Amino acid sequence: MRRYTKDRCIETLDALREAHLEIEKCIEEKQNDAAVDLLCKCQQGAIRIGETIESSEGEGTDEVHLLEDYCEVIWQTGEDIKNNAAVNFKKTEKKLRKLLLDVTNGIKSRIKTERLVVFLPYKASMWDSLESIWAKMKEEPDTITMVIPIPYYDRDAAGGLSKIHYEGTMFPKDVPIEFYSKHDLKTMHPEAIYIHNPYDGANYVTSVSPEYYSSELKNYTDELVYVPYFILGDIDPSNKAAVKGIEHFVTVPAVVNAHKVIVQSEDWRRVYIDIMTGLAGEETRTYWENKIEGSGSPKLERVRNLKAEDYEIPEDWDRLIKKSDGGKKKVIFYNTSVAALLHESEKMIEKIKRVFEFFKENRDDVVLLWRPHPLMEATITSLRPELWQSYKDLVDAYRNEGWGIYDDSPELDRAIAISDAYYGDQSSVVWLYKETGKPIMIQNCDV
Repeated sequence: MRRYTKDRCIETLDALREAHLEIEKCIEEKQNDAAVDLLCKCQQGAIRIGETIESSEGEGTDEVHLLEDYCEVIWQTGEDIKNNAAVNFKKTEKKLRKLLLDVTNGIKSRIKTERLVVFLPYKASMWDSLESIWAKMKEEPDTITMVIPIPYYDRDAAGGLSKIHYEGTMFPKDVPIEFYSKHDLKTMHPEAIYIHNPYDGANYVTSVSPEYYSSELKNYTDELVYVPYFILGDIDPSNKAAVKGIEHFVTVPAVVNAHKVIVQSEDWRRVYIDIMTGLAGEETRTYWENKIEGSGSPKLERVRNLKAEDYEIPEDWDRLIKKSDGGKKKVIFYNTSVAALLHESEKMIEKIKRVFEFFKENRDDVVLLWRPHPLMEATITSLRPELWQSYKDLVDAYRNEGWGIYDDSPELDRAIAISDAYYGDQSSVVWLYKETGKPIMIQNCDV
């Protein structure tokens, strides 16, 4: 039986015992109709608990037999009141209370408790921020895990929700996927929900479907857990200027609404605590200390264990990587970020063109694996629509010429694993790539 369900059953049993006192009061005051009505409600409550136990544990449990005895006493008492027979409810109530106590003790001690943990990723490429947590939890005894990818929308130039996306078909094959429309989280009330989207409605480019905002989800679970989808560079919590520069990563709705926040290091935990305490007041420091954990990002754990041989390389990629003599070209992971394009705009378009020219000229020795940020198209159309045609022409030409690899898959790990070096914008991917020990060079659009 689910822990949430068990708790609700026990709460109902407590409510039935409280109702006995009201029934006794009604009988003493000769309010027979009210007493009978309460007795009927107690019987209905007991029947619902019995049905819940049977749906979980099957028929014939001791607890269900006790509830049947309880209902029989309740029914007989109601009949006696209707027939104006003498009723000693103090004596009857002792029997009823004993039956309910035995049911409560049986539920607590004999019925096994299961925990439901739901993961709500929205972009398949960000699943690595939750995957190792899911992998560990699905092996835990008495734990049910569900992965439910949720839909998200692009925002149009006016900020409204426009094109809807669903990436549930893009997850690794070993991850069993549940379709979101088949599950009502409010009814399910998972013991824990894990999310990696922090923004609710505050993202100018995309938005998860509003029913999955953290402000809503916190009401449907005992523990809403937020794990950032991004990795940031090392930080000194005492460096006030550095801390000020990253406040926008911290002061997001999910940090406020979640019951627990898991960040990438103890230093980052201190930063989160200091920033949120600064906003909410020093008296809240203990609250943030209890909420925020610095146990590490699953993304880092995953990258440290990457091996190129663990990934199947598409045939068209393999042809580009292999030299004519059977050797292997160096693979350069070229990462272009949303932030750089928004900041530099036309200059960045020209920079990408120059990068392509260089690697095209040297394609006999190296192959470029270009992986734009997965939200690049949505960002340009929403925030820089005047750049869209130039960017689209760039992508189309690169893909049609076929001398380099274009990677728009959700498999960031594969790109990191099979590449020999990183070149591109400063972004959270840099801090992941750093864990591999392979070379990194940050591009400068003015060079």
